[in-house]
Amino acid sequence: MESAYPPEIGPADAGWQALLGAADELGRALAERGWMLGCAESCTGGMIAAALTSLPGSSQWFERSMVTYSNAAKTQLLGVEPDTLRIHGAVSEATALAMARGVLAHAPVQAALSVTGIAGPGGGSVDKPVGLVWFGWAWNTPRGVVAQAESCCWPGGRHAVRMASAQHALRGMLLRVLARDPATRGT
Repeated sequence: MESAYPPEIGPADAGWQALLGAADELGRALAERGWMLGCAESCTGGMIAAALTSLPGSSQWFERSMVTYSNAAKTQLLGVEPDTLRIHGAVSEATALAMARGVLAHAPVQAALSVTGIAGPGGGSVDKPVGLVWFGWAWNTPRGVVAQAESCCWPGGRHAVRMASAQHALRGMLLRVLARDPATRGT
């Protein structure tokens, strides 16, 4: 039987090593600030959580990840409104923001990230091509919750899209954690 995994996945995978590096940097920054992180993953399917929990001591700064691959899971576990999914779709700014905010609302964390996209090889459209991924980041401040989102459209196959997305989500959270006053950053 042929393996379902692409040949580039393995212990020597440069993408995995880069992902672990991003996770380590973020973990150190979270620990310094005394923050706990929670994640909502769709197209990455737990890849971010796997990287975070690969690091010794991650329980000091990582609380949980929810793999909300289906729309029903996004609604049931994160509180994403069905209308948000109906109007904007699962792969949208509105959904990424709702997912990140949902983590903050449902977990004892100070920071949250979300990832929702089309990893391929199918599922894309003219408006939402394969490789399109939306990211959400949210965190608590004394003035309330701040949430930001952005999208990227990655080239390559399913593994490349998922790996790039996981790294980008972690790097994006790191930038926000390291900001002196994240609430003053642009959206």
